[in-house]
Amino acid sequence: MPQIIFLPHEELCPEGAALEAKEGESVLDVALKNGIHIEHACEKSCACTTCHVVIREGFDSLEESDELEDDMLDKAWGLEPESRLGCQAVVADEDLVVEIPKYTVNQVSENH
Repeated sequence: MPQIIFLPHEELCPEGAALEAKEGESVLDVALKNGIHIEHACEKSCACTTCHVVIREGFDSLEESDELEDDMLDKAWGLEPESRLGCQAVVADEDLVVEIPKYTVNQVSENH
């Protein structure tokens, strides 16, 4: 079973986390079910950038992003070549190392 290693984030997971993931789960869903409350203002519909993450290791194991996700990512704060939307990045058979950016373009926290 693949693991997702979340690097420490000052507010969301100060110690970092190593979490079991099932193939086919999104990075965002794994985070949320384990208490890492990444923003997701559009309710995981690929209509915003609040769940933007950077895949530091394992990026090539993910399916390629589609045009809609790429268009959304263009609006994300701190965009990098390995950026993905957490709601669209689906775990395959490799471990991932994920960094949650310090900022989001979301003006208001919805506290989902």
